Formats: sequence, C-alpha cells, structure tokens
Amino acid sequence: MQNNVRPTDMKRISTPALAEAFIAQQVKEVREQVGDKKVLLALSGGVDSSVVAALLIKAIGKQLVCVHVNHGLMRKGESEQVVEVFRNQLDANLIYVDATDRFLDLLSGVDEPERKRKIIGGEFIKVFDEEARKLEGIDFLAQGTIYPDILESDGVKAHHNVGGLPEDMQFELVEPVRLLFKDEVRVVGKALGLPVSMVERQPFPGPGLGVRCLGAITRDRLAALRESDAILREEFGNSGLADQIWQFFTVVPDMRATGVREGKRAYDWPVIIRAVNTVDAMTATVPEIAWPVLKTVTDRILSEVPGVCRVLYDLTPKPVGTIEWE
Repeated sequence: MQNNVRPTDMKRISTPALAEAFIAQQVKEVREQVGDKKVLLALSGGVDSSVVAALLIKAIGKQLVCVHVNHGLMRKGESEQVVEVFRNQLDANLIYVDATDRFLDLLSGVDEPERKRKIIGGEFIKVFDEEARKLEGIDFLAQGTIYPDILESDGVKAHHNVGGLPEDMQFELVEPVRLLFKDEVRVVGKALGLPVSMVERQPFPGPGLGVRCLGAITRDRLAALRESDAILREEFGNSGLADQIWQFFTVVPDMRATGVREGKRAYDWPVIIRAVNTVDAMTATVPEIAWPVLKTVTDRILSEVPGVCRVLYDLTPKPVGTIEWE
C-alpha cells in the first residue's frame, strides 16, 4: 500500500540535486513494486503524466506501455510533441490513437458546455479501455497523481479520465509523484531531460479546446481556434510574457461579426484573447499587455487565420468571470 501522507520532514524538491535524489529513490521503489510486470499509462502530454512517463521509462523501460489518445482537441503541435519526445527520443513503448473523427462526430451539434465535457470524458474512457483490453499481461496502472489531488479528492486524481475505467479492469496503482506539489514535479521533469515547453506547460482543461470553441464545435472554427492560440503563444513567448503570465489562450465563440476584407463585406468570427494571473486559481487578475504586443498578435491573427475578422481582449477578472469561458 502506498503511503499517501507527505512526511513533515520531507524537503521540497527545489534544486537539481534534490530532484536527482528523488528520481533515484523512485526508480528503486518502482522496480521493487513492479518487478518484471507491465505498467499502463494514459499519457496526455500534460506535465504530470509526462514526468511520470519519463520517470517510469528510466525505471522499467519497455515494461511501461503509454497510450496517447488524440481527441482532436489538443493545442497545435501537442500530440506531435508527445510522439517526438517519447517515441523518437526516449524510445518509449507508445501507442498513439488518433480518435479525432470519433470525438468530433460525437460532439457535432452539441452546444451545452457540461454535455460537451461529459461526451469528451466518457469517450476518452471508452477509447482508453479499448486499447487497454488489446494488451496482455498488464498488472499496474500508472497515474500522474500529485499531492494536491490527494488532499482534494481522497487520493484519486479526479480529473484523470482513467479513474473511470470499468471495475473489471483491476490494476495496482503506480503513482511516483503522488507526494509532490506541481512546482516540484516541474523540477523533476527538467532533471529527467524533458523539454521546457512540456515541463512548463500551462494548465489545460481535460476537454481541451472543446471548451474554448464555444457552443457547438465545428471543424473550421476549431482550426481557427488552434491557429490563433498558437500565434498568441508564439508572440507572448517572443516578448517575454510567457514567463510572466500564469495562463493565456484564445477563445472563438459561435457567433459572427461584420468586417471588411479586400474591399468586400466579410461575416466572420471574433477571436477573444484571455490572459490571467493568479496564485490559487480562486481569484484572478488581468495583466496589462503592452500595445505593440497586442497589435502584433492582432495583425497576425487577422492575416493568418481564415474566417476571423476581429480580435478582442477579455478584461474581466475572477470574480466575476471565470478563467475559462465554458
């Protein structure tokens, strides 16, 4: 039985040396727990699952089976990065499932936010279940549970869809970062050699872009959302804002506005920029962005993203507004 109580004398993992010591200890414990058996992991590409994957690869190599489900709602380049880092660089035993059409077909015409979330979460469980049942000799399930998850959800990572696997699939859990806080997980990830862009990945909702493509999701509007978000991330990175702002992204609502393009009337979508700073995500403030940066982002979105004729900046703090729009 894993100990889910953080020792009072446990040092915070704040330096590379402490991270290396932690990694060595976890490698030893994982090998003792797993032996020669196989471990299954749902690898989303988020910070926690990526660090767990890298740690387990170091400990047990090909005994780890990673499953990455691309539901078509990832940010630009994220699924490709998972494949590049884990399959091509770390030689992981990685199963990649492109379920884009499956998810988007189910979401067609669905505009209620909570229903969208349930469809995405439920279908993820089905896809992961299908892949797990194709495998033989799996005795363990790895999860990226971290210490706040234990404090807030009785030891089960509530937002991990794999927590909803059918009861007949009995796995023993492997949770090597369960006693760490998020900042410590990032230090460990860097010590394991993961890319900074992956280790410093911003919070991303489980339904992904599905709750930022407001209303009923369409493929063309989803494409506009993905491209505008990539432009925002690139320009905030170029200007040094990426390290100063807690979270930023774009939103594309299910509405159109009148515009003019090449001398002709256009009736296209607005793109809304959302940026917030927060300590605990319970309250959030909106940073003042330098006008030249906003202008560059706006010019690029309007010239590079088809179907968009306006760019707006959301000035709403939390409360009254939430961080996400849906």
